[in-house]
Amino acid sequence: MSVSTAGPRTYGFLLLPDFALLTYASAIEPLRAANALSGRDLYRWRHISPDGQPVRASNGVAIAVDEKVGDTLDLDAVVAVAGGNPARFRHKPTFTFLRRLAARGVMLAGVSGGPYALARAGVLEGHRCTVHWEHVPAFTEEFPDLDVRRTLYEIDRDRVTCAGGIATLDMMTDLIARDHGPVLANAVSEWFLRTHARPASGAQRMAPRERFGIGNAKVLAVLAEMEKRLEEPASREELARGAGISVRQLERLFADHVGESVGGHYLSLRLDRARSLLRQTALPVAEVAMATGFVSTSHFSRAYKARFGLSPTGERGSRAGGA
Repeated sequence: MSVSTAGPRTYGFLLLPDFALLTYASAIEPLRAANALSGRDLYRWRHISPDGQPVRASNGVAIAVDEKVGDTLDLDAVVAVAGGNPARFRHKPTFTFLRRLAARGVMLAGVSGGPYALARAGVLEGHRCTVHWEHVPAFTEEFPDLDVRRTLYEIDRDRVTCAGGIATLDMMTDLIARDHGPVLANAVSEWFLRTHARPASGAQRMAPRERFGIGNAKVLAVLAEMEKRLEEPASREELARGAGISVRQLERLFADHVGESVGGHYLSLRLDRARSLLRQTALPVAEVAMATGFVSTSHFSRAYKARFGLSPTGERGSRAGGA
């Protein structure tokens, strides 16, 4: 098996509170496999936390670390691993640490919610980036000038971002291929029973047909239109006209295939987006209401409480805090 003769690359894994364990494993295990399969020490790694203490993953598992933010480290790359609600992580020394690494030419990567830390550190400007689809609305609200793509991962010079989950395995095998060639990268893929290489540009989410288990083309077209128009919702008449059917036919199709009314489903989509914005941004409640198509804050608050059991203000208050 042919590999590069360059010395081992050292990765630092910056674990942030409530990081996603699957994403972390998908990032570090390919490096271990590359070492094992090549019979050489191609990669080394260190673990870093904001305070040098063990970091608890979102499922409660704690990982011990070797270093803390601010330590002088000889690293080739740093991977920020986050999960949960990464918008709550506002540890300024971590952002300073990332900026210093960037100035030294260290490759910086963010996976799952990790791109939030890179963006807040100001090291993603001028680079393509991506983030988990759940965080996209809040991320783009906070960082409107960044070139955010809805892809599995982005490798843009010395900045690497990934939506997380098993897409991290796709990203890491790509990086291994760039370091040591496709033969080793393919061997790593097979080691983990990965028989299909997904491109970086792949979609993060299933197509509506698979996601909803619906085959009716007209219903699928309307569902897709709803997801595109949350800030300025389309009327039932517009949706029906776009599908080439009457409002009565549209309602009947939704009852048969979706199990709820057109208005009920549309409202659920808008409220789910609102909950994401309340949890992950500091936008005033009135702005969240506007961003999800509500003409008045009072209407928004009533609908929100009916759906989630607490007011928008209560939602935000119940999740205050963070690092």
